[in-house]
Amino acid sequence: MTDTAGRHVGTVARIGTRASRLARTQTQTVAAALTVAGLATELVPMTSEGDRNRASLASLGGTGVFAAALRTALLAGECDAVVHSLKDLPTTPHPGLVVAATPVREDARDALCARDGLTLATLPPGARVGTGSPRRAAQLHTARPDLEVVDIRGNVDTRLGFVADGELDAVILAAAGLRRIGRADAITAELDLDTWPGAPGQGALAVEIRETDATGTALAAALAGIHDSDAWAAVTAERALLAALEAGCAAPVGATATASDGVLTVSGTAYRPGGGESRTAAATGRPDEAAALGRAVAADLLAAGAGAWIAG
Repeated sequence: MTDTAGRHVGTVARIGTRASRLARTQTQTVAAALTVAGLATELVPMTSEGDRNRASLASLGGTGVFAAALRTALLAGECDAVVHSLKDLPTTPHPGLVVAATPVREDARDALCARDGLTLATLPPGARVGTGSPRRAAQLHTARPDLEVVDIRGNVDTRLGFVADGELDAVILAAAGLRRIGRADAITAELDLDTWPGAPGQGALAVEIRETDATGTALAAALAGIHDSDAWAAVTAERALLAALEAGCAAPVGATATASDGVLTVSGTAYRPGGGESRTAAATGRPDEAAALGRAVAADLLAAGAGAWIAG
């Protein structure tokens, strides 16, 4: 049932999710928190273009392809909220929608999952390492130019299977995703954010709803109860950095922001796609300056000549 504004007013909040194991697990985490907050929920599985099309993410236009179908369904009233991996969400706000909550952020690091317990340093020359991320590929080319970087697609289990069946020596995945689906056992090395920054927003979830539901609804009240202000400040800075670079979410750019005791520290690194060069900049300020701090770091990266690496 809907009200005169077109809003769903049933007693159960319908939460849209991609159908993959990781997406469903992340959505179930949000749904469980909302249930504790007193709001009944129902999951609505969906399939995005990014799930159907096995072409590289770069050719599909970046990881925003995972969000499009969910957003369309949300605006059409097929669900009342959708849960995104924040790193997959385009930085430009979508008309009619708003991010209403970012729960406590999980581990923002990347993780190496290699055969025989190998680490990045101990992989043999010529080892084949899989990733679908241009950022991770550039980081690999920079840290270990002797490795063969292989473009791959697929869910977490599919990518780990490339290592298990011997097709690849290692893959790089988000540590948070591995932990969320109970596959932390596959991690052979966690990559330090100081030297290997993750994607802007990595490890964080975003709950998006219609603007018409953002005030005065039980859904908005429940989401406010699971929102983490430190996580929001950090990801706001990281995403502002990416937006100011006019780079897509598949660009070879890493960002790390942390908020603690009223201080927000932001760092960003841009990589030459073929490896060998990078530029890093940082800024510190208050959490309420998050967007401005992100833009300041981006300006420093551009002044250092990083723009040519991230164009388009």
